[in-house]
Amino acid sequence: LGCVEPIDVCSMVLQELHGSMFFLRIMRTLSCVSRAFSSTAASPTCFSAKEFRKFPVTHVKVLNHDSKVLRMSLPTRTSSTGLKVSSLVMVKGKHDTDVRPYTPITLKEDLGYFELLVKSYPQGTVSRHLHSLAVGEEVEVKGPFEKLAYTPNMKKTLCMIAGGSGITPCLQVIKEVIRLKTEGDATRVHLIFANRMEEDILLRDLLDQLSEANSNFTVEYILSQPSDSWKGLRGRVSTCILKDHLPSPGPSPDTLVYVCGPPGFMETVCGDKLPNKEQGPVSGALKELGYTSDMVYKF
Repeated sequence: LGCVEPIDVCSMVLQELHGSMFFLRIMRTLSCVSRAFSSTAASPTCFSAKEFRKFPVTHVKVLNHDSKVLRMSLPTRTSSTGLKVSSLVMVKGKHDTDVRPYTPITLKEDLGYFELLVKSYPQGTVSRHLHSLAVGEEVEVKGPFEKLAYTPNMKKTLCMIAGGSGITPCLQVIKEVIRLKTEGDATRVHLIFANRMEEDILLRDLLDQLSEANSNFTVEYILSQPSDSWKGLRGRVSTCILKDHLPSPGPSPDTLVYVCGPPGFMETVCGDKLPNKEQGPVSGALKELGYTSDMVYKF
């Protein structure tokens, strides 16, 4: 049979079985298999930028005292969010007027589900609502809404400066760069991740795993309230810290710096966005180091 074309084998078998009940059962089975393959070939997107849609929580992972990762299922195992990197979604709280932006930490290639990292804040109506959800309850999502589009090799180096839950858009881009490495993306990524204490470092295990497995991604942690045993960077993100730890050659058209974190953090590092959410001028430590608006992106 090794020398016979597959189509010839199929024809021989069908001629022998034609007209039998066994033949009919085979044809029904082949029809089912064909439909299954056609359904997995396409990955229908199920998010909508026009309306909120509900997705059930299937898993809750507690990271620390105030942060969780929620996993929501999509309609089918082959459904996709359709999310382009980098993008965010709007998430509804308990009331229709409670809406906040969140950045999924999964990609559109992660079929059948998506994940949100949620840090609960005392005055955060949406974050507190999401933290209260159990498996089986639903999250209402609208989007995705694209931010700065990532394309392979658009820069030689991506520097990321994140504070607290500001890690989420950075992680989305990191995963995309790593995914595209096999397709010729030579971009190098360096992350400086700032937190108060060691237990506040969100998704540290995942970040360390990605760094160990991928030579084009490195990460450094800085703590403002470290323990005596802490061996990483100490203090707050400052001009001196960034001067010493941002990768060479420093300010360059081949380098882009992503920054994301709470308002005070943003002011210190690069200046916050304008009230209308435009990027605005670069100030703070990055300006002192010579970075200009075209070299910095504020999430």
